[in-house]
Amino acid sequence: MADDDAISFLSGAQGLRLRTLAWLRWLAILGQTIAVTVVCFGLGFRMPIMLALLVILASAVLNVGLALRFPMSHRLSDRLAALLLGADILQLSVLLYLTGGLDNPFAILFVAPVLISAMALAPGRTLGLGVLAGCAVTALALAHLPLPWYADASVTLPDLYRLGIWTAIMLSLGFTGVYAWRIAKEGRDLAQALAATELVLAREQHLSQLDGLAAAAAHELGTPLATITLVAQELDRVVPKDGPMAEDVSLLRDEVRRCRGILSKLTTLSQTAAGPWAVMSLHHLLEEVISPQRAFDVRIETKLDGKGPEPSTRRNPGVIYGLGNLLDNALGFALKTVIVEAAWTDFSVTVRIKDDGKGFPPDILSRVGEPYLTTRGGDTEELEAGSGLGLGLFIAKTLLERSGATISASNLAQGGAMLTVAWPRHIFEVVEARPKPGPSSPTDVPPLVPPMERRHITDSSIPPEAVKGDATDVNFPRDNADLGTIREDVADRR
Repeated sequence: MADDDAISFLSGAQGLRLRTLAWLRWLAILGQTIAVTVVCFGLGFRMPIMLALLVILASAVLNVGLALRFPMSHRLSDRLAALLLGADILQLSVLLYLTGGLDNPFAILFVAPVLISAMALAPGRTLGLGVLAGCAVTALALAHLPLPWYADASVTLPDLYRLGIWTAIMLSLGFTGVYAWRIAKEGRDLAQALAATELVLAREQHLSQLDGLAAAAAHELGTPLATITLVAQELDRVVPKDGPMAEDVSLLRDEVRRCRGILSKLTTLSQTAAGPWAVMSLHHLLEEVISPQRAFDVRIETKLDGKGPEPSTRRNPGVIYGLGNLLDNALGFALKTVIVEAAWTDFSVTVRIKDDGKGFPPDILSRVGEPYLTTRGGDTEELEAGSGLGLGLFIAKTLLERSGATISASNLAQGGAMLTVAWPRHIFEVVEARPKPGPSSPTDVPPLVPPMERRHITDSSIPPEAVKGDATDVNFPRDNADLGTIREDVADRR
C-alpha cells in the first residue's frame, strides 16, 4: 500500500507549476506589448493599437487573477493547465486577427502552447489544444484585418503563399507536438521506473536493517537479563527443594535460559557469517532463484560447467531478485522448457537463461531492459497476457548492474531468446577462510554482560560450591548480605 501511494505521489507530481506558466505568460505579454508598440509608434504602421493593447491587457488580468487565487508553487491539474493554454491560443488568435492573420510572421507562435502541453500534459489534452490551434490557424487564413503597413501602401500576399504558410504551421503543430510528447514520455517513464527500482531497493534495505535492530535490542536486554539470572539462581539456592515455590523457581530458570539462547541468536543476525546462507555457492544461488518457479507447467533445466572450483558469493537480495525476474520473463514466453546455464572460468562467472519461445523482435533486441518497453513479439492477446510494459526487466537490469554484472539479450538460432548475465569473477566471488573452532569462533556466544557491567559479580568472593554446572549459570554470592549488595548496586545503576 505504501508503494502504491509513493508511485501515485510521483505520478501526481508531474503537473505544471503555476509559477512556470505565469512567467511564460508574462514573457509573452512583454513581447507582444513591445511588438505592437514598435510597429505602431516606431514604424508608424496603421493598426488598431487600442484593441491590440486591450487583448494583451486581458492576458495580464488573467495572470494576476491566478496569482491571487493560487500560491505560485501550486501545481495545476491537467484540466486547468489545458484551459489556460487554450486561453493563450485564443488570445493569440484575436491578436493576430487584428494584425494581419497568417500574413503576420508571429503566427508561428501558435506552436508554443501545443509544445508546452506536449511536454507536461496528457496526450488527450495536447490533441485537443492542437485541434483548437489548427482551427484558429484555418480561421485566420480565411478572415483577418489587413497586415499593418505604411499608410500610402498595402501588402497583398498571393493565395498560394498563404496556403504554404498555413501548411507549414499545421505541420509544425503536428511534428513538434508529437516529438515533444515522445521525448517527455521517455523522461517520465524513466523517472517512474527509477522510482519503482528505488522502492524495491528500499524494501530490501529495510529487511536487512532488521538484523541490526535485533542485535541492538539483544545488547540492551543483556544486562537486565543477567541480573534476573542472578536473582533466579539465588532463589533456587535458598528456596527448599520440596517447598511450594520450587517448581516455579525451576520454571523461572528454564525461561531465563531460553531467553539467553534467543538473545544469543539475535546478536549474531547482523554478522556476515551468522547464517548458513550468508555465503552461498553459485549452484545454491541458482537453486534459490529457481525453486519458487518450479510449480509452473514449463520445465526448468539447469546446467553447470566451469573451470576450477565452483565460485561462491555473498547473498545479495538484489541479485536474487534480478535473476528471478529474468527467469520469470523467460517462463512467461517459453513453450515447454527454460534452460538455466551457469559457467565459470578463472576470470568470469556467467549465467544464461534460455527459453524456447518466439524470441525478441529484431527492432527492440538492442533496447531490451529499457523501461516500459514490451520485450517480445506476438499478437495482441499474447502480449497482454505475458509481456507487460518492460518495467520488470528494467528493474532486474538495474539491480544486476549494481552488483557489477553486464546484461545482454540475443535470439537463438533454433528459436527462442537468451539473456546473458556476466560478472568478473573477482567481483562475484567471495573467498572467506572458514573460522577454526576455538575461543574466537563465531559460534561462541559473546558475553552477555560487558566487563564494565560486572562489578557486582566480580567484586564478591564466591566459593566454588556456589557455581552451578549448567551453561547458563553465572557466578553469584551465596549469603543474604551479598544478595543485598547486589540489589543495592542494581538500584544505584537504575
